[in-house]
Amino acid sequence: MAQSIDSKVLCKIKKCGRGKLFFSSDFAAYGEAKSVLKALERLTKAEILLRLSPGIYYYPKIDKQLGIGVLYPSLETIASAIAKRDKARIVPTGLYALNKLGLSTQVPMNIVYLTDGSSRKINIGDGRGILFKYAAPKNFAFKSELAMLIVFALKELKQENVTAEHLEKIKQMLQREPKKRVMADAALMPAWIKAIIMKSYE
Repeated sequence: MAQSIDSKVLCKIKKCGRGKLFFSSDFAAYGEAKSVLKALERLTKAEILLRLSPGIYYYPKIDKQLGIGVLYPSLETIASAIAKRDKARIVPTGLYALNKLGLSTQVPMNIVYLTDGSSRKINIGDGRGILFKYAAPKNFAFKSELAMLIVFALKELKQENVTAEHLEKIKQMLQREPKKRVMADAALMPAWIKAIIMKSYE
């Protein structure tokens, strides 16, 4: 029986191809949770799968040309897969939002998302992790993803720390997004951020 679960799991991961993330729940149809976990454990021991975190597995993409070896998924890819599984919405915030917009060169070891799902911390290893923080539904009401990122990034930065360089970068980004689309989210912006955005369109 155990062998049959192993082969079913192996067949499914090979069908999906390398570079794919899996959750133990993806194999629920193959047997009891305990048996599925044992099968995943065996495939991890055989170095077919990598266990990134409890219940999260990766069928590794291998770089053979440059000799890099395993190409790990980004924290963003993992976070998106978790959100999809949980049918939850997520938005980047904090240092991660600043980095994503190019307003900070600091790459956070832990990325933070606001979510309408449950709050939790996912440890990925090497000190890296994903933090999901529950937030009110109004945080997910943005129509423009750029407007949303700018709002969360500037909130993290704080008004007194905004430099001329930050303003110039924001202006350049906003030139690629229609003003009407961005200002449709005006009601969701603190007054000082709305003023920065309005000025960028002048």
